[in-house]
Amino acid sequence: MSDSSPLPPVRLRSEAELARDALAAPLLSRAARLARWAGPDTRVGGGGELVEEQLPAAAEVLGLTGEDAAALASEAWRVAVDTGLVEIVDEEEGTVTPGADLALLTSGSPNDVLAVWLGALETVLADASVPDLDDLVDAMDEGGEIDFSSLDWDPEAEADFLDGVLANLYLLTVSEEGPGDGPVPLPALAASMIVPDDMGDPTNDVLEQVSDAMMRLDDQFRILEPIGLVDFQPVDEALMADPEEDPAAAVDETDVSRYGMVRLTPLGLYGMRARLLEAGMAAPAVGELADKGADALLDGTSLFPPAAAQAEIEQWLARREPLAAARELLDAARGSDAGAPLRRLRCQQALSLVGPEAEPALREVLDDAELGGLARVWLAERGVADVPAPPESMIFWLTIDTVAAQLAAEGNSAELQGLVEGLAAQHSGFFATAWRVDHPATPDVLEAMGRLHPDKKLAKEARKAAFKARSQQGN
Repeated sequence: MSDSSPLPPVRLRSEAELARDALAAPLLSRAARLARWAGPDTRVGGGGELVEEQLPAAAEVLGLTGEDAAALASEAWRVAVDTGLVEIVDEEEGTVTPGADLALLTSGSPNDVLAVWLGALETVLADASVPDLDDLVDAMDEGGEIDFSSLDWDPEAEADFLDGVLANLYLLTVSEEGPGDGPVPLPALAASMIVPDDMGDPTNDVLEQVSDAMMRLDDQFRILEPIGLVDFQPVDEALMADPEEDPAAAVDETDVSRYGMVRLTPLGLYGMRARLLEAGMAAPAVGELADKGADALLDGTSLFPPAAAQAEIEQWLARREPLAAARELLDAARGSDAGAPLRRLRCQQALSLVGPEAEPALREVLDDAELGGLARVWLAERGVADVPAPPESMIFWLTIDTVAAQLAAEGNSAELQGLVEGLAAQHSGFFATAWRVDHPATPDVLEAMGRLHPDKKLAKEARKAAFKARSQQGN
């Protein structure tokens, strides 16, 4: 899961809210109850597991009944041991005592609680990558030992597959074009790991792989739900029935929800981000820049999607006095480096959220070659009087800067193509003048306009202008 490219920023709940969610997660709650129950008479085996004779008592403490009660109690005990809620004091005697970390769940900070929960999550994720019990039983030899070679099971590959699925689910959740808080169909999630991006209609072999992966994920998400990572609607078992043998089991196969639906909970988003950060991914969170300078804000939000950038900027502005904030933003927006146009675009976005108290800061930069254009736009939009008209050179410079920023933010988008067409239509002889603009991005902007403009004659003019601009900058 290691990658240097940033993910879209996630909006997280407060640590206090997340800690409450962690304490309410059924599996961690059971683990804590067993840790408080553990005492001098509690006995464990060589691996720290509760001895079989004690499982009924553990299940009773947890209020569990039915054929799964012992297994659920055993799972909760394993989480208690792995997270330090229970400590094995004598391995030979098999005796235990409540662990030091147990107190963190009642008297620790929210961050302490979340650290315990993250430890529990790792235990559950490891369990989810193990073949199910039926497969393990089938793989036992005559001596009762498990023949792992017969399982066709690669522990590392299984863990990587689940990590990849959860990373894709995280990306879908935080992307502005994704489902947001809504659930993701299990077949779509499985297909995201199996079907190549450039494949048209999947082959029967690929569809079979997707189906197998979907059923494997159905098992795994059932395991992950009790720790609070996901909300999960399992695959409808009626889909597995043979309609010829059981006509009453026939279902509407076009109802995608019957194939399983899953979403990360708010706690799950927190947990996944923590794991992605640990794996070396750039996984920002909205609000991280609120206490940093304007330079960090403009650089940090440069590649954020629009809504996330605005949310981050709003938090930053909320902690500052408007006039001082405007001055800091304008100062940070200066520069001739490749990232400067996009910084100025984010500066404009930030300034659009600042009230009239910021007017003096904008007037102070009216004669600035880099900031005078955007300052005039801000003042004009608010109907401020006595704003001097910009010289033609400033208009063209601002135009090149704006297109450069849009290119950096969106690439060759439909919106940018519309902007290019509008510019060429509004300014007669635009390209004859634009190539002379003293802006580092002028050649690249004119080349892009040549690619994007649908009129062949104007596109050719743009390419010629780009060549002139590059020649001029090379001299």
